[in-house]
Amino acid sequence: MLLIPSHTVEAWLLEDINMGDLTTRTLGLAHTPGEMTFRCRSDVCVSGMAAAKAVMARLDLTVVASLNEGDVASAGSILLQVQGPVERLQQGWKVAQNILEWACGVATQTQKMVSTARSINPKVTIACTRKSIPGTRLLATQAILAGGAVIHRAGTAETVLLFANHRHFLADPDDWASHVAMLRAGAPETKIIVEADTLVEAKAAYQAQPDVIQLDKFGFADVAEIKAHCEQGPHAVTLSLAGGINPATVADYAATGINVLVTSSPYYAKPADIGVQLRPLSS
Repeated sequence: MLLIPSHTVEAWLLEDINMGDLTTRTLGLAHTPGEMTFRCRSDVCVSGMAAAKAVMARLDLTVVASLNEGDVASAGSILLQVQGPVERLQQGWKVAQNILEWACGVATQTQKMVSTARSINPKVTIACTRKSIPGTRLLATQAILAGGAVIHRAGTAETVLLFANHRHFLADPDDWASHVAMLRAGAPETKIIVEADTLVEAKAAYQAQPDVIQLDKFGFADVAEIKAHCEQGPHAVTLSLAGGINPATVADYAATGINVLVTSSPYYAKPADIGVQLRPLSS
C-alpha cells in the first residue's frame, strides 16, 4: 500500500466540502447517526481503498467493512461501509466515490490486460509509465499495482532511461557506446535503459550493451528482426515494447515474445460504476 499524505486527503475534501453541507445542515440532519455503503454494480478489481479510507478517517467516520487493494469483487459486493453522523457521511460520499470509481476502473483494465497478455505469454509483464493524468499519480500507481502491473517509472529520479531527446544534446547522438558508458559510470547501481525509435537505432544500441532496449512504436516485423538479432548476439539484453499497447492490441504484442510491454492505457480506462447508499443507523 502506498502512503496517502494527509495534505492530499485534505485537498480532496476541500475541493468539495470546504463550506460544509448546506442541504444536510438546513434539514437539521447534521448529527443524526447513519451508515454509508459503497457497492460495485459490475465486477471490479478493487483499488482506491486506502485513499477512500483515509478520507473517512479524516472525517472521523468509522469503517465497519472494506475490501483490500487487488481484491476481485463481483457485482453487488460491498466495497466499503462506514458509520457516523450524517453530515460527515455526506461530506465523504462523493469524494470517496470518485476515488473508488476512477481507481477501480484503472485497476480493472490493468488486470484484464495482464490476464490477456499472460494467456498468450505467461512470462510477460505489463509496465505502466509515468504518463498519468495530472494530479492522479498516487492513485494511478496504486491502481496499476492492484491490477497486477508493475511501475515502469514512478518518476525521473529512480531510473535511467536514455531518450533521443537526451542524445540530441550530446556531441555525437549516435555514439551509443559512449552514452551507455557515461550512464554506467554515473549510476553504477542502476540498470541502463535506452530507447530506440528505429531498427537501425536498436541494432546500434545493442552493441553498446545496455541492460534494456525499449522499442518505441515498432512494427511487428521489426520487433521480430531485432529480437532475433539480440538472441543471436553475444550480449544479454532485455527488450521492451512501448507505444500503442492497449486492451485491443495487447494480445498481439504479447505474441511477439517480448516480455515487457510498456503502456499508459490503463490510466484512461472507463471508471467503474459504484453505487452509494446512505441509511439511518439501526439502533
